[in-house]
Amino acid sequence: MGTLDRVDNFPWKMTPYVVTCWLLAACGGLMFGYDIGISGGVTGMDDFLKEFFPKVYERKQHAHENNYCKFDNQYLQLFTSSLYLSALVSSFVASKVCSVKGRKPSILISAVFFLAGSALSALSQTLWMVIIGRVLMGVGVGFGNEAVPLFLSEIAPVQHRGAVNILFQLLVTVGILIANLVNFATLNLHPIGWRVSLGLAVVPAILLLIGGIIITETPTSLIERDRIDEGRKVLRKIRGIDQVEAELQQIREACDQGKLVKHTYKELRKKQSVPPLVIGILMQVFQQMTGINAVMFYAPILFQTVGFKSHGSLLSAVIIGLVNVFSTLVSIFGVDKFGRRVLLLQACVQMFVSQTAIGIILIVKLTDTNSLPKGAGILVVLLTCMFVMSFAWSWGPLGWLIPSEIFPVETRTAGFAFAVSSNMMFTFLIAQAFLSMLCHMRAYIFIFFSVWIVVMGLFVVFLLPETKGVPIDAVADRVWKKHPVWKRFVDEDNKYENGP
Repeated sequence: MGTLDRVDNFPWKMTPYVVTCWLLAACGGLMFGYDIGISGGVTGMDDFLKEFFPKVYERKQHAHENNYCKFDNQYLQLFTSSLYLSALVSSFVASKVCSVKGRKPSILISAVFFLAGSALSALSQTLWMVIIGRVLMGVGVGFGNEAVPLFLSEIAPVQHRGAVNILFQLLVTVGILIANLVNFATLNLHPIGWRVSLGLAVVPAILLLIGGIIITETPTSLIERDRIDEGRKVLRKIRGIDQVEAELQQIREACDQGKLVKHTYKELRKKQSVPPLVIGILMQVFQQMTGINAVMFYAPILFQTVGFKSHGSLLSAVIIGLVNVFSTLVSIFGVDKFGRRVLLLQACVQMFVSQTAIGIILIVKLTDTNSLPKGAGILVVLLTCMFVMSFAWSWGPLGWLIPSEIFPVETRTAGFAFAVSSNMMFTFLIAQAFLSMLCHMRAYIFIFFSVWIVVMGLFVVFLLPETKGVPIDAVADRVWKKHPVWKRFVDEDNKYENGP
């Protein structure tokens, strides 16, 4: 029986160095989260709108403005969504760099591009300078979101892989919270508040740049590039012990299997790649179809729509940010104890109830021109917090964790690139379309997302296997062959069938 078939937890000891690696790499999440949080706040600032979107500013000031349509502008949406289109394309380039050069160089590239884009955005004098800055930041996000989850999954001990990987999502939530606090602080910093908000994005980029210099390369990346002795040395360093030969042998076996594959993207077209590819892509797509980024991007605008003034709406967004951070901690402590499926299914119920309730309240209480009664407005904020809470311990972190742990080493970077690009594509589509959808669908947009949540729950019940406690290089052999749907893609000898 090979090491890929053996069930064990390899020994390890926590060291200050490995914890430092986890936290510094997870700063890629801080960078991504800061951008998510800052975008919605900046697009609601009058100084920013006057500078680049005067028509939106005039519509916003109109005495009888339409609650659902006052921010509907394709260029305003392009400000937010251009980053994600750029990230979509760059994630495939990042996949190749991850495979050929390693995870560490990809993280450094991510930091450099995001740093340059942040500086350009803050100093912009024209709309197209802003958009180009966003595109550069998008390259940084594409590289970071490809490399960081893979890095964390590959250096984490198997029994704590879920918790370590979720550090990425935890830092995303911290970034969103910090961005909301920055937006709150700069709202009355006229006329440069928006420049300060965008410019401070250089801080997480600098942290990731420093982190990229300090962290080690992953043992898997070194071994798959035939640097065996370096891989052994790094494995000893991150495990804090000298007895790493059993784990090293498992990684070597997985890498040797991977070397039989010469064209990774062609390999993804084969029958054996269907289970991880379908799961990886759908986890990322469904993460966006919860409606979470619609809520987080435009939380300040959303709360202005239901009647809160600028200060009140940003304060509400800060409260949601705090809920997001602390709820993600639930996932860190629960994912390796309860498993992935339990957290996802519980959240589907809670998200469905809260999204549906928000939709019903707005349909009944909010017309095109009135404000919500104070009690109903507070209830919408509380329901939004309930929604964010359940997302933060489930589809948020697990949308990144599960795709990063289910691909075999030979298709890991390419398969994860498809997952990341799917996330960026749907993030782009929702960011580009949400304000128009809000204008045309009104409150029914929340019912739209509720229907998707039902679909997601059915997906978990029937198609998603449990990966808790399975070594990352043994998932292919231990998970798919036991699943009632996916087992038809593997043969009886535990080996993948040859595809067409």
